Amino acid sequence: MKTLIVEKKYNEKNLITYLTTIFPSLKTSCIYKALRKKDIKLNGTRINQTTELHTGDKLDIYIVDSELYGVNLQDIKTIYEDENIVVFNKPINLEVVGDFSLTSIKQREYKFLEPCHRIDRNTIGLVLFAKNQDSLNILLEKFKNKEIEKHYICLCYGIPPKKSDNMEAYLFKDSKKSVVYISDEFKKGYSKISTSYKVLNTNKNKNLSLLDVTLHTGKTHQIRAHLAHIGLPILGDGKYGSYEINKRFGAYTQLLCSYSLKFNFSGENGILDYLNGKEIKLKEMPFEQFL
Repeated sequence: MKTLIVEKKYNEKNLITYLTTIFPSLKTSCIYKALRKKDIKLNGTRINQTTELHTGDKLDIYIVDSELYGVNLQDIKTIYEDENIVVFNKPINLEVVGDFSLTSIKQREYKFLEPCHRIDRNTIGLVLFAKNQDSLNILLEKFKNKEIEKHYICLCYGIPPKKSDNMEAYLFKDSKKSVVYISDEFKKGYSKISTSYKVLNTNKNKNLSLLDVTLHTGKTHQIRAHLAHIGLPILGDGKYGSYEINKRFGAYTQLLCSYSLKFNFSGENGILDYLNGKEIKLKEMPFEQFL
């Protein structure tokens, strides 16, 4: 059971609107089914889909986690943990921060737990958390100074002309449309971005390539948009890729994974000095089965 207390910003919102906002992966058909089974109650009373919510209302929801979050919480694996940090393998359909996110879910298990970076909701893979304030302060500074090297693995439609490349361009974020645009030339409002890749494997018959990608600047949707801009859309990407191509391969979610974290510290490292030179990565290479 999940118990929610309606916040002021949701005052007078419809039940369906509220639940699908809080749980983006929750299907309306599942809500209707739960209402028929009396598995959703407001202040202890049975309700229907037209019910209007008010600030301070108590909502009890008897819906399994896999339907609420679009993911089974048992799929959140711990890849590495010590007294100062923990690294989780985030599944798809889960935000890193926000209401009922990876952070809010895992904070129930720790006295202190804060994320040091983020990845997209539909990007899977490693997310680093600090287990105390000192570690958080150090890691945020290390990310800012680019002393933590992040590698992503993605499967793209198309084969790069080079085995590796360091690409630069300019990115504009349209927050209203939740989309970014890439330009080879500087434009007003655009920020410079840098993305490098290395080809790991290819299948010329399928026109697919498996890439190891490193971000040198961390902008919203940077990897997805930058690769699509040079003609290498990530397979399964519904925003920057091709619906027809994704459908052809049966890929309906972006094949992008945060694969490894390497600590390249310099200067003062405090209690995290032991991490210097350490690499944390997934044991298995993702997406190779598609090649």
